[in-house]
Amino acid sequence: MNALTSIAEQVAAKLIANKQTIAVAESSTGGLISASLLAVPGASAYFLGGGVIYTRGARRALMDISDDAMRGLRSSSEPYAQLLARQIRERLATDWGLSETGAAGPTGNRYGDAAGHSCMAVAGPRQQVITLETASGDRQANMQAFAKAALELLLKNLEQ
Repeated sequence: MNALTSIAEQVAAKLIANKQTIAVAESSTGGLISASLLAVPGASAYFLGGGVIYTRGARRALMDISDDAMRGLRSSSEPYAQLLARQIRERLATDWGLSETGAAGPTGNRYGDAAGHSCMAVAGPRQQVITLETASGDRQANMQAFAKAALELLLKNLEQ
């Protein structure tokens, strides 16, 4: 968690300096992204909320993304990550939305992605989506790697 908190401190400083806010929708990181951002003192100045969107039911209830809106999309994909980031930003009326969706392991997911696959997206003044492949089945290590990559993606966009 220390490595994540270090990046989160940099993110927090940028958000506070710019008087901006963030909301997070994460899946296979299990809340690590949000926990890292909330571990920084003063988080209430920039963190408005988030959720672990781990199931179809959570996607429907927490994100208000219907099955119809998912036509042609699948979880653990860049388009889905973009949708999550945009939706969490809109639902919580924040400057930035950050999302992550993937397969932490030890096995792959039902969509054919191997363990260690994750897509992350930022929505806000800038939009960006990336895919990370760790080629590892280590669930805990993947969760940490996914959270780190998501926070780094956010920081990179905050610095532009």
